[in-house]
Amino acid sequence: MTDRSKVIGVDVGGTFTDVFVVDEATGTAQVAKVPTTRPDQSGGFLDGIGQQVSTLGDVQAVIHGTTAGTNALLERKGARIGVVTTEGLRDVLEMRRRDRPRTWGLRGDFDPVVPRELRLEVPERTLADGTIRTKVDLEAVRIAGQQLIDAGCQAVAVLFANSYANPQNEAAAAEVLRDLWPNAHVSASSEILPEIREYERFSTTALNAYLQPEVSGYLDRLDTALRGGGFASEFLIVQSNGGVMDVATACRLPVRTALSGPAAGVIAAAHIATEAGFPDVITGDMGGTSFDVSLIADGQSMLAPETSVDFGMTVRAPMIEITTIGAGGGSIAWVDKGGLLNIGPESAGSTPGPVAYGQGNTRPTVTDANVVLGRIDPDNPIGGKLTRLDVDAAAKAIDEHVGTPLGLSTTEAAEAILTVANARMAGAIRLVSIERGFDPKRFAFMPFGGGGALHTGAMLGDVGLGSAIVPRYPGVTSAMGCVIADMRHDFVQTLNVTVDTVDRDTLGQFMQAHADQGAAMLDSAATRFEARDTRFELDMAYLGQTHTVPVALDVVITGGKVIPPTADQIAQAFEAAYHAAYGRTLPGGVMRVMNLRSAVIGRRPKFDLATLAPQGGSVEAATKGARQVHFGDRWYDTTIYDRLALPVGAVVNGPAILEQADTTVLIDPGLTGRVDSFGNTIITRD
Repeated sequence: MTDRSKVIGVDVGGTFTDVFVVDEATGTAQVAKVPTTRPDQSGGFLDGIGQQVSTLGDVQAVIHGTTAGTNALLERKGARIGVVTTEGLRDVLEMRRRDRPRTWGLRGDFDPVVPRELRLEVPERTLADGTIRTKVDLEAVRIAGQQLIDAGCQAVAVLFANSYANPQNEAAAAEVLRDLWPNAHVSASSEILPEIREYERFSTTALNAYLQPEVSGYLDRLDTALRGGGFASEFLIVQSNGGVMDVATACRLPVRTALSGPAAGVIAAAHIATEAGFPDVITGDMGGTSFDVSLIADGQSMLAPETSVDFGMTVRAPMIEITTIGAGGGSIAWVDKGGLLNIGPESAGSTPGPVAYGQGNTRPTVTDANVVLGRIDPDNPIGGKLTRLDVDAAAKAIDEHVGTPLGLSTTEAAEAILTVANARMAGAIRLVSIERGFDPKRFAFMPFGGGGALHTGAMLGDVGLGSAIVPRYPGVTSAMGCVIADMRHDFVQTLNVTVDTVDRDTLGQFMQAHADQGAAMLDSAATRFEARDTRFELDMAYLGQTHTVPVALDVVITGGKVIPPTADQIAQAFEAAYHAAYGRTLPGGVMRVMNLRSAVIGRRPKFDLATLAPQGGSVEAATKGARQVHFGDRWYDTTIYDRLALPVGAVVNGPAILEQADTTVLIDPGLTGRVDSFGNTIITRD
């Protein structure tokens, strides 16, 4: 029998596909970084695995952080879908919350992912208390479904009013459509999000249908290719909440992968930083297209109940809070008509890539600026696809598109590109820290992704962060997060009652149903868990308030039976949570319970990060030489080190560059790097 000891994490980014392989039998890890293939990302996925694993039969599990759903949403390249909805509600997706793309402008267009002619109404009505006033007209549903099929729709969403309170009408309509529809792509809002608020429920369900053909097709191709290569274990997908799910669940609920890849990086960052003694960190994941920022406090990542992937594209599902800006290594620098230098959001991606790649791009990128300033070694580019970067071509592009229009030298123009990029990145960090009441001095900065560690010094200086921790393999941190992530399933149910009218038995039935459903999903997974957790919380507010606060419940589960809290326990928990959020309570105010949220988590084994630490070595042996590197306003003679050869305890004073296959670490003048017992580099001010 084959000894399946290898666990593989794969993260697909805009420019590179990263692979992290842990062999649990030997305690060793391997990494690979290959160019992402477009338009079908599965090519790079399989190529990266093939570089590290010769026999897929030796693999215990493959865990994938995917951007297939993210890209389909951002690029509006999902499927042609239709909607069947209650009479009078076909325009909810278009009206949204009556917001607009530019808050202070009078103009701004928005096109929902479903054109109006494909949003069809049928007679039915369920009231807010769950009473069915009008039974659904199933013949009308059948006619509408056929019209959508004839119009070329690949998926359909069923969006009925108040179906969270009583799904009977919606379930009957979904059954009719599933009998009629040529594939499995039928999404019903009461199955996707049984929660109050029509627009959020409609939007999340419509986007789920919009992604189903694209994401399920992509995952099916990967699964088939893996099985064809001898893989016989579990293929798991990272969710936006930082947990993992099986492929069947991901194909049914692709909207939960909207921030899959970035979420995996945050999970890894939290684990690495906590083990290294840094429970408070701000992550900066810089890939080829974007810079993703997230805050981790006391070792816990922040979860948001909803996010907008783009304007008017609201996803209501638990997601790790991640702020994304277009400031990746491939982001293009350009001068606008007013003479202002801009970075992104357009990116050169992996094809054609930065100008220095020599693949046809003529417009300068952030990577080109780093190459021209000597920060990236042109003879050792990451990714393994190129043998040398074209410094002269990068300099020429910077001159033409930035230097000449702004009257700057090549060096000044390259520094200007990095200054603007760094300012945008610093702004994103302030957004998740200072603007939310967190003192950045309390936090360490953890850069990862292929380009993040090139900008560490700028972030420490511009934001005032206390220190930085660069993980052992920053270029593949998100892939490492795939290996670390636990299995997690989230559930929600609207209650919409005041605390004094909470029916404890009804609440207990919902909690028990969530716990049982989550446990069954964990049981069906071919994955070993070291422990299982079940968490419950309520969305609550005072009567008359719109915004809720999350109220964690201290619930006892005995022999699999959930013991629900009493009304008094709920009230006490709410007052504590409300006071923590706002510094006060409202004595005498009526407390309202909006939603029950449950999470069932299977804790997967974690590998020992100490196995990544260097064994022996010396600073002298790790020294590769020196080259001229530009910092600020002058060139410095900068020592270059083989980062992975530096021993534990090694101290490197800036200016210095630490090179490795998946990234380059820049230690600016005035900063010092120290290798800790896990192989991380801790960067502090002198």
